[in-house]
Amino acid sequence: MKRRIPISILALLLPAVLSAQSPERPNAGTGSDTRSVQRTIAIREVPVWGRRPMQEIGVQKTQLDSTVLRQNIALSMADILTFNSPLFVKQYGRATLSTVSFRGTGPSHTQVTWNGMRINNPMLGMTDFSMIPSYFIDDAALLHGTSSVNETGGALGGVVKLATGPAHADGFGMQYVQGIGMFRTFDEFLRLMWGNSRWQISTRAVYQSSRNDYKYRNHDKKENIYDDQMQIIRSYYPVERNRNGAFDDVHLLQEVYYNAGRGDRLGMNVWYINSRRELPLLTTDYADERRFENLQREHTLRGVVSWDHLRHDWKLSLKGGYVHTWTAYDYRRDPGNGIMTPMTRSRSRLNTLYGQAEGSCSIDERWLFTANLSVHQHFVRSADKNITTQEGNEATVGYDQARIEIDGTLSARWRPTERLGLSLVLREQLYGTRWATVPAFFADWLLSKRGNLVAKASVSRNFRFPTLNDLYFLPGGNPDLKNERGVAYEAGLSFSTGRRERCTLAGSLTWYDQHIDDWILWLPTTKGFFSPVNIKKVHAYGIEARADLDVALSEAWRLGLNGTFSWSPSINVGEPMSPADRSVGKQLPYEPEFSATVNGRLDWRSWSLHYQWCYYSERYTMSSNDTTLSGQLPPYLMNNLSLEKRFTLPWAGLSLKGAINNLFDEEYLSVLSRPMPGIHVEFFIGITPKWGKNRD
Repeated sequence: MKRRIPISILALLLPAVLSAQSPERPNAGTGSDTRSVQRTIAIREVPVWGRRPMQEIGVQKTQLDSTVLRQNIALSMADILTFNSPLFVKQYGRATLSTVSFRGTGPSHTQVTWNGMRINNPMLGMTDFSMIPSYFIDDAALLHGTSSVNETGGALGGVVKLATGPAHADGFGMQYVQGIGMFRTFDEFLRLMWGNSRWQISTRAVYQSSRNDYKYRNHDKKENIYDDQMQIIRSYYPVERNRNGAFDDVHLLQEVYYNAGRGDRLGMNVWYINSRRELPLLTTDYADERRFENLQREHTLRGVVSWDHLRHDWKLSLKGGYVHTWTAYDYRRDPGNGIMTPMTRSRSRLNTLYGQAEGSCSIDERWLFTANLSVHQHFVRSADKNITTQEGNEATVGYDQARIEIDGTLSARWRPTERLGLSLVLREQLYGTRWATVPAFFADWLLSKRGNLVAKASVSRNFRFPTLNDLYFLPGGNPDLKNERGVAYEAGLSFSTGRRERCTLAGSLTWYDQHIDDWILWLPTTKGFFSPVNIKKVHAYGIEARADLDVALSEAWRLGLNGTFSWSPSINVGEPMSPADRSVGKQLPYEPEFSATVNGRLDWRSWSLHYQWCYYSERYTMSSNDTTLSGQLPPYLMNNLSLEKRFTLPWAGLSLKGAINNLFDEEYLSVLSRPMPGIHVEFFIGITPKWGKNRD
């Protein structure tokens, strides 16, 4: 039965596998828009030529369309980036830790902002994208390499910008989506909103739970079949279930916006997370899941208030924010006496205060000056409460530290002619007691108005400061670590052409070259624990390409295709640590050299067919790139397919949607010994009631 259902669906839909997405279409079934569904769908407008934004002179930016964020309401931002960007998304399993890396750098080299506030964990320097539901994101953009200097410091790879926005409701609106999937998965999404010309108020809620007990073929174990003489006659890899992988997540987002008129707008965004996730067993683990508990819990509250003051030629923006995160990791096991004994009780508390002031001023449409000052004050306490000394006191395993991070920026952008644009950015950073100056220069040149062909180039010098764990974790922290330093160069071309409501085509091609010194790496010590050291020099270079096509085939048919490609060697060029060190000249572990994505969408009247494909090349698990035993993860392809039908009723908008993930039942690993699910199916029903003005 598992095979017959997907194959029958595929037989019906295969002729339209290369389907497409229509970027500006309401999608009631997947949570994008609460207004009634329209029969005709407008495609993205790409002007043949126009004045390029001053803010984006020379910038390499990937803007994710709003429809991409809503194409499958149950996806996290980790899934969205996997299928819609050239980034590498490293996943430890379904609904487990998922990190993102740009251009062969590490996850801690990627900065993530939410409504302007950095949300990277200051302890680890990373962000778990599996904890960010796409339903909560209205605007997402990627700033690659040197372009990240325009947003924040410390992003040697790039920046992921996430933001929410007003619902633009007229009166009261509501939307509810119920999802059900394999592995006893249930998803519920609710949005309530009210608005008028002054106020926009929105409440969003997400509840997701699953037993997450999917089957997989375990290639780390082998079973033998014997004959009567106990001779091995055959061997096979057993099919097992993902054990101890259940999760239960709750997300709440409250938004209030007030338009005071005369260019003033006030905003408040509050996001609460309550997560309970079991950590699955490894494929090499023979333990009985009933005799141990491996559990991670998290409570996070993020809040941002903002004031924007706009005038014709200048703008002022003030923001303030607060983040509180409590995380707990508990590991208990039965040593054989029937009693679950605590082995680890790790607790951490994080409090961050945030403030930002930003202003910009333009002069005669040729000059744009901006200034920005942001402050993040972190207070972190981390400890393992299960470790005690011989005297019975709690041992010091962890730390209690505070750090202030100040980031100031001045920039000048100049467009002396309609073809040429120049930009200079100077960023000054203070992390604790360490200072760093980050300069960047950008230029672009309009080669041809026909096709809006633009050449771009940039160069920057950037830093990444050690995380709090790098400096202070006990045992192992190294307070003498140096900052990671990088110099990056970029050059590329972009174009956009087409006619509105007919066909639009846009794309870009970028070459980059980056040298990073004093790369931080945790290594084992003779004392039995790991400690970070500045050990490597890394040369990361390569090519990124992107193309987007939207076609209006007829009045009722819409076709769209977009794809990305990345070639990203990331080579250790440092000195050998010892005569036995074979890592020099090799690709960094867990960094694919090649990756690619394809998205297709075909819309006909109220039907939508969507296809997703992504590819990652082989990844090495050891710095020597040794392919023996478990030193290599094979390349894999991933395919997703979904079909949606929308209904317009007098009293509501209704949608039905079915999605098949891992369409061809690919057996793959993103991280060594971390099993991933095979083919699985989800169904969604969405309803958007109509009343008042919306009913008309």
